[in-house]
Amino acid sequence: MKKSKPHLFETVFHRLLPFDHMTLVYCWIIVILTVGFARPIGDFVSVLLFHLGVIALVILLVQYAHSRTSRPIVFFRLLYPVILMTLFYTTSGKLVHIFIPEFLDYQVVALEKQIFGASPTIWLDGNLNVYVTEILSASYFSYYFMIPGLSLLLFFKRRDSETKRFVTASCVTFFISYLIFIAYPIEGPRHYLAADYQNVITGPIFRPLVDMVINNAAFHGGAMPSSHIAEALVVMFFAIRNYGRKAWFLIPIVTGLALGTVWGRFHYITDVIVGIAIGCLATWLTLIFYAIEKESARERRRADTTIKDIYASNDI
Repeated sequence: MKKSKPHLFETVFHRLLPFDHMTLVYCWIIVILTVGFARPIGDFVSVLLFHLGVIALVILLVQYAHSRTSRPIVFFRLLYPVILMTLFYTTSGKLVHIFIPEFLDYQVVALEKQIFGASPTIWLDGNLNVYVTEILSASYFSYYFMIPGLSLLLFFKRRDSETKRFVTASCVTFFISYLIFIAYPIEGPRHYLAADYQNVITGPIFRPLVDMVINNAAFHGGAMPSSHIAEALVVMFFAIRNYGRKAWFLIPIVTGLALGTVWGRFHYITDVIVGIAIGCLATWLTLIFYAIEKESARERRRADTTIKDIYASNDI
């Protein structure tokens, strides 16, 4: 009997990479949350259109970029989540209050006061130093070069398998972070504790650059967790995994980034700790998953070889 031609969606499903699955699931979650809870729905049409558009884009890429060896096509096939991540970030900001109409910073501040005896960010306000500010601000600003830097380096070195792993871990990191933004809205100390600060954080070069990016690109309410430190850890882990000692310079930079998020009043210590946990978990889960997949593929190849040997013999 002639085998029927597989349906389009059946074909697409079998060609999906792990980060495709995550992107599609995340987009559908956002679509469902928007339709179910965002009111008035007319104010969120752009959110729906964007995520439905990404779903269509993924299907088209998976279907028509399959088996294409042209590097420009492979570039978009492997890195489209990284390219779109800023838009995922900004659209998640529009959904911050669909469940909880207020920010919950008072809970985080109370927790940190209970642990440290005082709010660490208020204590830092009385111990500012312009040199420390510049060093930590430089570390913070470097974040904006980490993701494109490692993505392009892996791609142009044709480390496509590692690119897939890195993009997968990045998707896990960002999508978990964005969903937490929506579920647990935190505006961060620079907003919540603004009236309590006595000093202005200043610096000649990097502090103004950081302020420019934050004031123009960040939305109000995406402080918990620190997706910056979460993703910076992912970058650091994969850079060291691929380039060893050459990537060790990222260790002090990522450390400075973590400290800079608190020093700069962008995050509470709690945000940073949760971000560290997400970054480590995303990397670990990704590497474990790909290791299992690799072993499963090896077992399938062994099974296919065994079957071929049996049919090639005279035993049957």
